[in-house]
Amino acid sequence: MSSIINTIAFEGISAIDVTVQTQIVGGMTRIQIVGLPDKAVQESTDRIWGCLTSIGLAIPPDRIIVSLSPADIAKEGSYFDLPIICSILVRLGIMPSDRLKHYVIMGEISLDGRILHVPGALPAAIAANSNDLGIICPPSCADECYWSGNKSILAPESIMQLVNHFKGTQLLSPPAQPAISQQNSTPATNMADIKGQATAKRALEIAASGGHNLLMSGPPGSGKSMLASALAGILPNLSGKQLLEASMIASITNNLSDRGLQTTPPFRSPHHSCSMPAMVGGSRKALPGEITLAHGGVLFLDELPEFSRQVLESLRQPLENGIITVSRAQLHVTYPANFQLICAMNPCKCGFLGDSNRQCSKAPTCGQTYQQKLSGPFLDRIDLYVEVGAMRPQDLHQTSKKEETSCTIKQRVMHARTIQRTRYKNTPIITNSRANGKLLRDTCHLSTDAQTLLDQAFDRLSLSMRSYHRIIRVSRTIADMRNSHCIEPEDVKQALAFRIKTAQNMVKTPS
Repeated sequence: MSSIINTIAFEGISAIDVTVQTQIVGGMTRIQIVGLPDKAVQESTDRIWGCLTSIGLAIPPDRIIVSLSPADIAKEGSYFDLPIICSILVRLGIMPSDRLKHYVIMGEISLDGRILHVPGALPAAIAANSNDLGIICPPSCADECYWSGNKSILAPESIMQLVNHFKGTQLLSPPAQPAISQQNSTPATNMADIKGQATAKRALEIAASGGHNLLMSGPPGSGKSMLASALAGILPNLSGKQLLEASMIASITNNLSDRGLQTTPPFRSPHHSCSMPAMVGGSRKALPGEITLAHGGVLFLDELPEFSRQVLESLRQPLENGIITVSRAQLHVTYPANFQLICAMNPCKCGFLGDSNRQCSKAPTCGQTYQQKLSGPFLDRIDLYVEVGAMRPQDLHQTSKKEETSCTIKQRVMHARTIQRTRYKNTPIITNSRANGKLLRDTCHLSTDAQTLLDQAFDRLSLSMRSYHRIIRVSRTIADMRNSHCIEPEDVKQALAFRIKTAQNMVKTPS
């Protein structure tokens, strides 16, 4: 007779039900694991052997066979330690199978019997809850499991605590409600600390209000990176489905252990040497990439043309669909990738194109060559383009206007987002940037004059239909920011002013 224990395996951020079965048969004394275990799972036999020895349990002189079912799914990670050892203890008559069958079990075992932290507790607890099961997890994962809504959570410090709990000699208390900490991977710059740059700040506010993609261009030291950092401080906190998905991603990647739920939008800023697997996800295990880690938040690409052409082109599909499918020979994993792209670049290699005193001798050819690293289809997915001019010391001293704080701007952004949530309340869409098809036609009402202006711009500027629709979305956001139901010509004019830059006319020819 074999014992059966419930556990999970992961495919992306989705949990797959796995059962652990154990049988003791005649043969040489050893623990044998079958069911496509990876190296970490195979090494669990030594950890389990050491753990059982440390708690004073004699292993019978027989062969112990542990089967992880379904057998055709690869089993990876150390979180199979605890369910395997529980299955063995059930088979030895030390733990009750009739009570353990009501739990999903996960956790790593140390040689002295302690239960150690493992990633993925949040999606595991959600999957267990959906099957009307409780969860047994390491104590460091208890907070994650609490936010899953699962009401039956056991978080023992050691295997002996778990054994004593089911014997009734040491009852485990359910975890208390943890505090939600609001953290961001990058500290936000306050908008009040950025002097001048009114046009760039307006573009940032529009981008934040509607979730639009933004490209900033300007000479070195003009404040592009500082502006991008300030964007993180004016974005609303995550809520609903985005909060849950972002937290599950953080849990899978082991970034949620002591921070609570991911309430603030993630801000990812990979270096321009970032590889394709690091950006979109990959490696042998099809791990999530930067675009998935930025889900629900911002992906900031500084020095944009310095990224490899292949990496930038790989962003085109997730920018449209909000998902990314990582395909390997034996594995196809789909991750969420609904991020807001913020880019910064210099106008040329030296960075001073248009400045007659500092530009290099190859101007303007150097600028054209540098910017041609960005393809037309990629630039077509940018909603807003803004030139960030260089500031002079006298400009800082002459600035008498008191700059608005991030808190003030954030209130306006939140108001615009509230309008959008109400508009799209019966759809999975949160911001105007994702409105498409019939939804775009039904919600983006243009006045007659605004429609005429947009049609004229389409012909004169030779816009693509993607550009045409993106201009409508930005116009809808600008109208929301002034609390207008209808899109007026002024909204379209402002959207066009931030849109007309292309790979061809981004280069300024010196006069």
